[in-house]
Amino acid sequence: MFSALRLRTAALALGVCFILPVSARTSQPGDFATEQARHIATLFPGRMTGTPAEMLSADYVQQQFEQMGYQSDIRKFKTRYRYTAKDNQQNWQNVTGSTVIAAHEGKLPQQIIIMAHLDTYAPRSDADVDNNLGGLTLQGIDDNAAAVGVMLELAQALKQTPTQYGIRFVATSGEEEGQLGAESYLARMSDKERKNTLLVINMNNLIVGDKLYFSSGKNTPASVRKLTRDRALAIARSHGIQALSAPATATKSNHSANDAQVFDQASIPVLSVEATNWSLGLKDGNQQRAKSKTFPEGVSHHNARLDNQQYIDQALPGRIERRSRDVVRIMLPLVSELAKTTKN
Repeated sequence: MFSALRLRTAALALGVCFILPVSARTSQPGDFATEQARHIATLFPGRMTGTPAEMLSADYVQQQFEQMGYQSDIRKFKTRYRYTAKDNQQNWQNVTGSTVIAAHEGKLPQQIIIMAHLDTYAPRSDADVDNNLGGLTLQGIDDNAAAVGVMLELAQALKQTPTQYGIRFVATSGEEEGQLGAESYLARMSDKERKNTLLVINMNNLIVGDKLYFSSGKNTPASVRKLTRDRALAIARSHGIQALSAPATATKSNHSANDAQVFDQASIPVLSVEATNWSLGLKDGNQQRAKSKTFPEGVSHHNARLDNQQYIDQALPGRIERRSRDVVRIMLPLVSELAKTTKN
C-alpha cells in the first residue's frame, strides 16, 4: 500500500483603498512583483496581525487576485500571543488574523500551495519597542512584501494557463507570532486535501540576504527534492543566477522559523525560498549578511529603520528589482513544470 508521501511523489513524477490595477504582463520578469511589493510596503506599513493595516492589505491582495480573474477569499482566524513588559509581567494579546487565498483549479485533485506571509512583526515586549522592532512604521519590504509581490506575479502569469494540478496562492497572517496563520490553514485542511497536496512552496525574506537559497523540508522525500529543489537550482544555473541549498545539517532556530516548517512537520513536501547566509553567525540561517555599518547585526529583520524600501534602495541599490526578477525567472518555469501546464 502506498503511503501519502509516496502518492505525492508519484504524482509529481508523473506528471477597499488604494488599488494598483492589474495590467498586462510586464515586459521584464519581476517588474510586476517589484511594483506590488513597493505598493504594499508603502501603503500598508505596520501590517501586524489583527491591525487595520493588515486587514486593508489583505483586502488589497484579495482584490488583486480577483482582478486577475481568480476566485479569492479572506479567511479570518482568532489567535493570541504573549507580550512581556519591563517588569517581566506577561499578558495575552488577542488578535484576529486575515489570510488571503486564491485558487487556480487544475484538471486533477492534486494541488501545489504557494505561500508568503503578509503580516509584519508586532512588538512582543517593551524591549522590542525600545529597540524599534516592529510597529506601525515597519514597511517590511524584505519581510515580507517582496515575496507577496512575487506570488502575485506568479498568479498573474499562470492565470490563463491550464494545469493538470491545482495551485493555491496563500498570503498568510500571524507568521510573526509563531506561524499561526499557517497552522490555522493546515488545521482546516481535510485528510483528503492533505494527501492531495504535492508540495508547499514558501517564500520569505527574499531581498537583504547575501545568497538565494532553495531548500527542501526535512521530511521531503529524496525523489521530490530532485523534482523541486534540485530542479530550481538547475533553472537558476541556466539563467546564470547564483543559488544554493541550505546545508543538509541546517536547523532553523525558533527565532528564524517560518511557515514552511508547519507543513514539513505534518510530512507534507516543502520547498523554502529565501535569501540569507547559512555560513554566518550561528549558522542557523538567521543572519542574512556580514555585519557592517549599514547592517550592524547582519540582519534587517523587524527593524523599522532598516526594513524599508528607501533604506534598502540606498544600502543595496537595485537589489529589490534584481532579486524579484531572479526569483520569478526561477519560480515561474518551476511551478509550470510541477503543476504540469497543458495546452487549451
